[in-house]
Amino acid sequence: MIENKFLSITMFAIIIEALITYLNEFLVSGNIQWKMILSIILGTIMTIAYNLDILEYLNFKSNIPYIGPIITGIFLSRGSNYVYNLFEKFMAR
Repeated sequence: MIENKFLSITMFAIIIEALITYLNEFLVSGNIQWKMILSIILGTIMTIAYNLDILEYLNFKSNIPYIGPIITGIFLSRGSNYVYNLFEKFMAR
């Protein structure tokens, strides 16, 4: 039970960090890169098309339609190494 809560909190922290990184790039630095935008769009399209929702997997239900797949798409847009390293750490536990 405690492990599940820890995993959930960690996942939310990572998702928020990803969002803050993107917002910093877009709004503060003014460093808008087409690759970053394209990865967010493609990640979001893929998660909506295939109904992938990392928050639902963690037993979090949202009242806002598509928020889970959108957040999952942003998370996945960070790249496969980012996601793989994260899951590798959790699987080692």
